[in-house]
Amino acid sequence: MEIIYGTTNPAKLRLMKDYLSGTGIKIIGLNELSELPGEPGEYGRTPLENARGKAEYYYRILKRPVFSCDSGLVIEGLPEEEQPGVHVRRRNGKILTDSEMTGYYAAVAARFGGRCRTRYQNGICVIFSETERYEHDGEDISGESFWLVDQPKSQKEKGFPLDCISVDMKTGLYFVDEGSALGTGEEEKGFRHFWQTVLEAHEKRAQSDGREQG
Repeated sequence: MEIIYGTTNPAKLRLMKDYLSGTGIKIIGLNELSELPGEPGEYGRTPLENARGKAEYYYRILKRPVFSCDSGLVIEGLPEEEQPGVHVRRRNGKILTDSEMTGYYAAVAARFGGRCRTRYQNGICVIFSETERYEHDGEDISGESFWLVDQPKSQKEKGFPLDCISVDMKTGLYFVDEGSALGTGEEEKGFRHFWQTVLEAHEKRAQSDGREQG
């Protein structure tokens, strides 16, 4: 099955392709299309609302099966009004660059003595047609808690600017360290299970539609 991933972020595209390796799902990034659609706005209050809005936007333009993911950041101990949520890159009315994001969140960690417990919340929306879509934002696709720290390492890959100040709580490795599993083991299982459920439901629907047409 071929489906478009509504993102221009090469790191996110590579990660999802890794997650779904061997499933029979062929993912195409927006940058791989002959003509790049415009960028949708982000007006949702949750990762799922943003993912839904992006998927709907790209489906209206492309008229092809498409999905989108979005994330929110939750920092334990931070007041509600300061929680990044879905506005991880937008702080104090400004869109931060990768280096500015690193600096901003390293300073947050410094407020907690050098590290703070953090986790991502993820949402995904898949649209096959006007009448067929699948959504999910459960804990199983949101990964494990990790330490956000105030001492950065060198960034390894564009697209995940906080990896250089994110530390696996079990191994003590930075997400950019060689051999780090990025704390995504459970997240990968969650995404693969979601997609397996989607594939089964999509196949049953196609078979049902085929019987009705026959």
